[in-house]
Amino acid sequence: MTTPPLRSWPLAAVVAIIACLSVPTATATPASPAIAADCALPGRTGWTDEGHDTDRIQFQPATGTRRVLTLFVDFPDAPATDSTEPYAARLAPAADWMSRASYGRLRLGNTPLRRWIRMPADSASYGFARGLTFEAHEKYLRDAISAADPYADFSRYDMVYVVPAKAATAIPFSPTYLYDPAAPGITADGTRLKWAVTFGQDLWRWGHKVAAHETAHTFGLPDLYSFTGSTHQYVGGWDVMGNIAGHAPQYLGWHSWKLGWTRDVQVACLPASGRRTVRLTPVELPGGTKIAVLRTGETTAYVAESRRAAGNDASACSIGVLIYKVDSAARTGEGPVRITNPNPTTAPPTGCTPLDLAAYAPGQSFTDPATGVRIDVLAGGGAGGTVRLSKE
Repeated sequence: MTTPPLRSWPLAAVVAIIACLSVPTATATPASPAIAADCALPGRTGWTDEGHDTDRIQFQPATGTRRVLTLFVDFPDAPATDSTEPYAARLAPAADWMSRASYGRLRLGNTPLRRWIRMPADSASYGFARGLTFEAHEKYLRDAISAADPYADFSRYDMVYVVPAKAATAIPFSPTYLYDPAAPGITADGTRLKWAVTFGQDLWRWGHKVAAHETAHTFGLPDLYSFTGSTHQYVGGWDVMGNIAGHAPQYLGWHSWKLGWTRDVQVACLPASGRRTVRLTPVELPGGTKIAVLRTGETTAYVAESRRAAGNDASACSIGVLIYKVDSAARTGEGPVRITNPNPTTAPPTGCTPLDLAAYAPGQSFTDPATGVRIDVLAGGGAGGTVRLSKE
């Protein structure tokens, strides 16, 4: 969840490596395969979305080392009664988790400031319980930065994490801060503070994966859960941008491509009518062809990828080929990604949902008569899957 400036997005008040060294194995008609860029979609929302033209002024790069300073704050009405160590330990696994997710292309260099920083106002005064606005969120972050300024050099960091004491129950959730380039914002040590995650008590429920979710907003990823209706109706437990507590939280292959973790040579594209057969390697593992994309319009495409119970997805409820629709004109929280489910009547095991069983097995197919799209799963196995894309 992000809290953008109200004037830039009317839903702001909603609280809501290794590079592949070989050309992917694929056959195509016509004889000259399309380049990956032919299947990249433009963003249309002016905020976090599924477009590849991410605004690199508003959002930070998702590759290389991102230097993070973690602040631990308490309040006059909610003083800390323990050390900062359990809080730092709760967040620490995020670095390894995101390194695996990015195939080693992203490093979170997290430096905890191991002391409590007293905030100038009571925790209940910051407006979290009333539906957090951008202005209220920025004030909270500004107060934390100002209080910590005597103890840290903010010019050394790309972003800030702010973690409240357990006693601060008035800070329940963990929004992301993305600065407004048109406003004065927050400055410390001569540096504009552009990106931050302010954690809440949900850190103790979801652990380090809340950092994986919220930090990805600073890279430009949208929320995949639904802001209305059934919360996890669109992607279930696939991708941490949907259900943070899901069983298969590895970022979708589309997201990996958008963030620069999957390279163009690892993307098989069918931008128009024709047919293409693609051998996919699991998104949980480095190397190989990661996604097959069948473009259906200016801002829409279908994507197929292989998912396995490995790496960050060790507890996946199903394995096979995942097929989903991407719409880069859809706003965050409104279903920019929608997973198709070939097994809607299968009863899920305890802890899983029907959509968590959406992986296709060999012999299963997806069709969309409205666009003339068909995706056949031809083969599967531990090494990945083979799909045939076709469009009339």
